[in-house]
Amino acid sequence: MNAEILYLISFFAALLFSYAATPLCRYAAIKLNIMDNPVTEVKTHKKSTPYLGGIAIAAGWAVSLFIIRFATHFPDGTLRSLRGVLYGSAIVMALGFIDDKKYKGLGFKLKFLIQIAAAAIVVFGFDIRINFIQVYWISCAVSIFWIVGVTNAFNIIDIMDGLSSGIAFIASLAFLFISLPTEMLYVNFCAIALAGAILGFMPFNLSKSKKIFMGDTGSLFIGFILASLAMGTSFTTVSEIGLFAPILILAAPLYETFLVSALRLSKGKSPFLGSKDHYALRLEKMGFSRKQILLITYAVCVIFALCAYLLTAISAVYSLLIFSFVLMFLWAASIKLATVNIDS
Repeated sequence: MNAEILYLISFFAALLFSYAATPLCRYAAIKLNIMDNPVTEVKTHKKSTPYLGGIAIAAGWAVSLFIIRFATHFPDGTLRSLRGVLYGSAIVMALGFIDDKKYKGLGFKLKFLIQIAAAAIVVFGFDIRINFIQVYWISCAVSIFWIVGVTNAFNIIDIMDGLSSGIAFIASLAFLFISLPTEMLYVNFCAIALAGAILGFMPFNLSKSKKIFMGDTGSLFIGFILASLAMGTSFTTVSEIGLFAPILILAAPLYETFLVSALRLSKGKSPFLGSKDHYALRLEKMGFSRKQILLITYAVCVIFALCAYLLTAISAVYSLLIFSFVLMFLWAASIKLATVNIDS
């Protein structure tokens, strides 16, 4: 069976299983009272909404990989890497589930410790890490920081229906297309399965009558997987500037994290406490509808993903020009967004 057929099987298996599992997860969340209740001013929704959409995403992803495992012969290295991502993501998914189930959530210190432990399993146990850093312990430390940072970035940006999931869908496909020539099978199949699982969940997340949130269960899970995939393939076959490609692919959640943290710190607030400093809510204050905000975000993410691909395919000079343009765009956007009064 050729690779193209296997990728299609992986994508549609994840999509169909996630699509079928999401209503079941919604039903279970309602029965178990695992609900996101709008009891604080930070919440942007008006009605209590069931969590657990993240379980459907994770199940679709895992089932797809299980099917593909027996449809093809994976090299031992690929299977080992798949197990590493599976173990680490299962830990952060369980962490998210517990956080969703608790009324007030877990403390950020405990959540960080568990995320660091999950990242350490991937880095030390399965040697999935940033390889261009030659000193081993520095490579491991930076890799753990990267995984924890990206994991939480997707959690932070998950404040509007379709936002975090749509960004993750685009990022998954970006990692797949960039990784295809390198034949890093675990990256390719993890990415295509995650894209399918997310797409199966999104219609319910955007639905008015059958709405469900992915919760921390889902946002931490997809962030962890994408952070791990970013370290699993090569971006520097043409120039070293290609190392910045994962940053462009994940620019939206990373930008959101830096923006929110900077704005909170400027007001003397802890960056770990919730607030309405998110760029999406600022765009809403500027008069954009939620549909427009999603479309703008998706378009920017696609453009950044194309820029990331170019970074891996063109010379260093042109790559620097592209990366500089992206930085200037984000800087200009930050200046504009910072002027929006979210308290009015």
